[in-house]
Amino acid sequence: MSCSHLSTAWSSSALASSSTRRRASTGGSSSSSSLVVRCSLRDLRNRIDSVRNTQKITEAMKLVAAAKVRRAQEAVVSSRPFSEALVEVLYNMNQEIQTEDIDLPLTRQRPVKRVAIVVLTGERGLCGAFNNNVLKKAEARMEDLRQLGVDYKVISVGKKGNAYFQRREYIPTERFLELAGIPTVKDSQAICDLIYSLFVAEEVDKVELVYSKFVNLVRSDPIIQTLLPMSPKGEICDVNGICVDASEDELFKLTTKEGKLTVEREKIKIEMQPFSPVVQFEQDPVQILDALLPLYLNSQILRALQESLASELAARMSAMSSATDNAIDLRKNLSMVYNRRRQAKITGEILEIVAGADALSG
Repeated sequence: MSCSHLSTAWSSSALASSSTRRRASTGGSSSSSSLVVRCSLRDLRNRIDSVRNTQKITEAMKLVAAAKVRRAQEAVVSSRPFSEALVEVLYNMNQEIQTEDIDLPLTRQRPVKRVAIVVLTGERGLCGAFNNNVLKKAEARMEDLRQLGVDYKVISVGKKGNAYFQRREYIPTERFLELAGIPTVKDSQAICDLIYSLFVAEEVDKVELVYSKFVNLVRSDPIIQTLLPMSPKGEICDVNGICVDASEDELFKLTTKEGKLTVEREKIKIEMQPFSPVVQFEQDPVQILDALLPLYLNSQILRALQESLASELAARMSAMSSATDNAIDLRKNLSMVYNRRRQAKITGEILEIVAGADALSG
């Protein structure tokens, strides 16, 4: 009988529980003979080789995910100078027009009748519960809006989210978008142009972003962030109205500690330098701010895409690490069973030879 049907009954937890039951029934003694194996030694060898190959694959996928996390980290670092300069200009623009009544298209507050929900998911699977957590967060938000009597439409970004919403035709979906590799400004600009046109045309009164915020290699939190209407100061706000100053930022770094991969988060406060008193604006500061806010919206979407990718890759690293550990345990248990079966077979053959020799001598 083939060993392909052998499941995790040979996992360490199952063996431990069966060993405990045997000790309880035999008064403390345990024997591997009570473990029934219905396959030949050749099938066991094939099964061990298969698990070993699976272990190599999961280890390789873990290393690939780690390399991609580093590239995503470099992308975040390379985009920081532009973001810092943009935040500084926004800050100074607000200082110039703080006494004026600002009426800009992206900051206009309207009664909320319809909400656009941008959902960021991964392009691939094998990353644990990463995609499911984001989709559950989006479903919970949709249910809240339904109870409030507010219409909504979904903008799905990522193959996994696209497949999820395409199977659920009852969820109104505006657009399906996909990403290729590390997010770029072109990717964030496509999303920015779409939600900008929807909001300015008053097809929606609010735009929310659902994505997974990167915390560390074993944890990412799905959050909901309000994209539109924007704050003139460039503050980042959630659905509860809690805002964070745009000058406060976080930077994650993938490093090694005691031979293991780890992530360090560093909070950074951008030092605001006021404009020189001799600086004069050829255009009205409100017009300049109107041109800067779409750029800032684009940078926020790009940052969310980068955070989502880092969370996906970290989840994949964790999932592949667990799969590798499980493969090691399973291979160890299979090798133990194989060795015991082989030893029993050799012992039986020796006994047969001895019995035959005794019979001939007698």
